[in-house]
Amino acid sequence: KTEGMLFKYGSGTGTNLSPLRSSREPLKGGGSASGPVSFMRGFDAFAGVIKSGGKTRRAAKMVILNSDHPDIRQFIACKAHEEKKAHALIDAGYDGSFNGEAYNSVFFQNSNNSVRVTDEFMNAVCEGGKYSLRGRDGSLIETVNAQDIWHEIAEAAHQCGDPGVQFDTVCNEWHTSPVSGRINASNPCSEYMYLDDSACNLASLNLRKFTLPGSRSLDIRSFTEAVDLTILAQEIIVGFSSYPTKRIEENSHRFRPLGLGYANLGAMLMSWGIPYDSDEGRNYAAAITALMTGCAYRMSAEIARACGGPCAGFAENREPFLAVIQKHREAWLECDKIADHELYELKRAVILHWNTALAIGQVHGFRNSQTTVLAPTGTIGFMMDCDTTGIEPDIALVKYKRLVGGGMLKITNQTVTEALRVLGYTHVERDKIVEFIENNDTIEGSSVAPEHLAVFDCAFRPEKGTRSIQPTGHIKMMAAVQPFLS
Repeated sequence: KTEGMLFKYGSGTGTNLSPLRSSREPLKGGGSASGPVSFMRGFDAFAGVIKSGGKTRRAAKMVILNSDHPDIRQFIACKAHEEKKAHALIDAGYDGSFNGEAYNSVFFQNSNNSVRVTDEFMNAVCEGGKYSLRGRDGSLIETVNAQDIWHEIAEAAHQCGDPGVQFDTVCNEWHTSPVSGRINASNPCSEYMYLDDSACNLASLNLRKFTLPGSRSLDIRSFTEAVDLTILAQEIIVGFSSYPTKRIEENSHRFRPLGLGYANLGAMLMSWGIPYDSDEGRNYAAAITALMTGCAYRMSAEIARACGGPCAGFAENREPFLAVIQKHREAWLECDKIADHELYELKRAVILHWNTALAIGQVHGFRNSQTTVLAPTGTIGFMMDCDTTGIEPDIALVKYKRLVGGGMLKITNQTVTEALRVLGYTHVERDKIVEFIENNDTIEGSSVAPEHLAVFDCAFRPEKGTRSIQPTGHIKMMAAVQPFLS
C-alpha cells in the first residue's frame, strides 16, 4: 500500500528483501518458504499496474538482496532469465518495443535489481576465497566461491543490465546517522541512500548556467549563491510536503535529508573542449561536486544557527555525523594536491566552504542529515534544456526519441558548436562539421582533428563510427565525485 501511494505521487521506492526467509529454509508448520523472488513477482505486477505519477511515468522501483542471502543466485539470474523469454517472443513476431507485448509478458520489468555486497565479500572475490550464505536465524545454508557469484552478477548484467551492485560497508561508513539505524537500501536510481522509511527532496542545478563565457571557469559566486538559495528552499519544503505514511513523515521531519545535485556536467566539459574520459575532466567534476556539497553543508549549519538548532536526529548522531563531515573535508585535502593551475580559484573556494561548514557545524550542528545527491535528471533535464543528464556523458551526439502519439523526434547535441569554437575552428568549419553530424549521426569522418575527437566521445558507439567512452571512463568519473556527495 505504501509503495502504491509513493508511485501514485510520482516517487520511487527501494526495498531490501533480505529479511524474507529464503526458499531453502523450512517453515515451522512444514514445507518451505517461497522466498523473496516469488514475492518480487507480485510486487512487479503491482508496480506495472500503478503507473508512477498517474500519467507521465512508469513505476520506479529498486529491489535489493544482500550477497549472503541463500537465494542470491536465484535473485541474480531472475531478470536475465526473463530477458531470454522476451527474446524468444520477439523472435516469434511479438512487439519488442518498450511497451510492447513481449516485455509486458515477462516478469521483473518494473524494477531495477541490485546486490548489496560487503567488504568481506569483495575481499573474498579479490582473493579467490569462499563466503557463507546464511538463513534468517544466522544458520549456515551453504559455502560458496565468491568469484563464482561475482561472475554470475557480471554475466546477468551483461545480458539485461541487472543486477547492479551496492557497496554496503562503504555506504554505512559514510552514514551521518548510524546510531539511528543502518542504510539498507536506496531509491530506484540509487542516488539517495539513508534510513529506512525516509524520503528526500530532490533538486538539480544546470551547470551550463554557471560557466563563464570564453573560459574554462565556473562562476563560483553565482554557483554558491544558487546552492545556498536552493538548500534553503528545499529545507522549507520539508515541513510543507505531504508524505504517504506517518513513519516517513516523522523521519523526514526528524532528519530533514535533502538532495541537491546538478545536471549537464558532460555538456559543460564538452563546451570547454575537455574529454569526459580524462583526468582533467574528472578533476573539474570532483572540484565542482566538492564545492556544491561543502557549500550545502555550510548553509545547513548556518540555518541551524539561525533557525532554532539542528535537525532533531543530530544530537544522538553528533559524533559520527561530524566524523563524516571531516571525512569529506579530508577527501578534498587529498584531492587538492592536484597540480592544476586552472583549478586554483575553484580549489580555494572548496576548502573555504568545507572549513566553514565544519567550524559552524561543530558549534551549532546541521539542520539536514544529508544535503547532496546526483540524480539522473532524466525528466527535468528536458525541461532545463540540458544536453546531458546528471553526471553522465551524452549518450550520442544525435539521439532519436519515440513520441507517445507516434513519430520520432531527432535531437542533436547543441554543445558541439561551442566546443568547436573553443578548440579553434572557424565559423565556416563549425557549420560544415555540424552539418556532417546531422547527416551521418557521427563526428567521425568529418574535418575534426584526430586529437580533438575524444572531446565528442559519447556513451554509445555511433552506427557509422568506432569510438565511444569505455566502461572505465564511467566508473572513474563516479569514483572522482563520490567522496564529495552525501
